[in-house]
Amino acid sequence: MNLTDQINTDIKTAMKARDKDKLEALRAIKSALLLEATKGGDSSVSDEAGLKILQKLQKQRMDAYQIYVEQNRADLADDEKKQAEVINAYLPQQMTREELEPEIEAIITEAGASGMKDMGKVMGIASKKFAGKAPGRLIADTVKDVITR
Repeated sequence: MNLTDQINTDIKTAMKARDKDKLEALRAIKSALLLEATKGGDSSVSDEAGLKILQKLQKQRMDAYQIYVEQNRADLADDEKKQAEVINAYLPQQMTREELEPEIEAIITEAGASGMKDMGKVMGIASKKFAGKAPGRLIADTVKDVITR
């Protein structure tokens, strides 16, 4: 079952369960997927593109959550956090720094990188390999730390 079908099924389930918070998040996901599907002229969205959309939506929700917390708007912050949690359920498990380090060390060895001047080459390989599995900031920080050892 592809991502769009899964979202549609879960929307029906949330409607039957009268789960307002989950339904709101799922409808936002469906809207973003439909918008993406109409951009390319194709009526479907690949799972890879859908994953990128979900990551973007999740990041937007967490950014909004941080802003609402800073402004002491707990009511709005809670809504954003709940939506981010629903979106997060559709994302693959994110890698930790400890899991990334040995993988990045292997990439550095394969690429023959010797210092910061080769960071761009290593980042290009690592970004492609870990797309969707780890945040870009974590990848960059880990590459920087490992390459400067």
